[in-house]
Amino acid sequence: MSDITSKPLAGKTALVTGSTSGIGLGIAQTLAHAGANIVLNGFGDAEAAVRQIEAAGVRALHHGADMSRPADIEDMVGAAIKHFGAVDILVNNAGIQHVSPIEAFPVDRWDAIIAINLSAVFHAMRAALPAMRERGWGRIINIASVHGVVGSAGKSAYVAAKHGVIGLTKVGALETADSNITVNAICPGWVLTPLVQQQIDALAAREGLSADDAKRRLLGEKQPSGQFVTPQQIGELAQFLCSGAADNMRGAELKIDGGWTAQ
Repeated sequence: MSDITSKPLAGKTALVTGSTSGIGLGIAQTLAHAGANIVLNGFGDAEAAVRQIEAAGVRALHHGADMSRPADIEDMVGAAIKHFGAVDILVNNAGIQHVSPIEAFPVDRWDAIIAINLSAVFHAMRAALPAMRERGWGRIINIASVHGVVGSAGKSAYVAAKHGVIGLTKVGALETADSNITVNAICPGWVLTPLVQQQIDALAAREGLSADDAKRRLLGEKQPSGQFVTPQQIGELAQFLCSGAADNMRGAELKIDGGWTAQ
């Protein structure tokens, strides 16, 4: 097997936000195994994440940008370009969650969710696009959610933000349609991440359920497959969006949700 075939992203650099754990780390690992150098971001164990990426035989850099701060995001993109010479692939994954009825939703939680789940996507795209245009190639992959296309009670800020991410994805796709830059969104259903584990733990405590029963209850309410989507599956979909086969996929909202939105 040729090196080009086995490492289709060799020579590329991918910046993945919120990538020291969960979905983001899974995406970063998949892109690294495809040959891309990786810029990690997040408040998790950065040293451990860098070691995992470098084990794939590529270079890795961690930047601790606070995704609620536009200046930090600009600095992160600039540092990535300075260190690796480019940001060829931008994966906007960072996200937070809070569950509460609208009338009781804390204003500071609303502002934080919109800032990190939506505004940060805009700021990262705004910072990365000029260099992509200059190089004549780029891939922007926004990790939205099934909540970008449907709603769930108690998740007003998250649903609003993820709907906004899909709208922003479509605008970005139209604005880059005459170039070799594509902008697409991936919409996962339930993924067993630390964020979802918190919801499982809360459900178990509230209903007096075992951890396994709480998982089955959570999946049974929404996801007909009865299985969690895995970070690796999302990573492989992201890698596909970086391939030539996806050159004409623009503004897509790709659902990987175990049948959630098919109902």
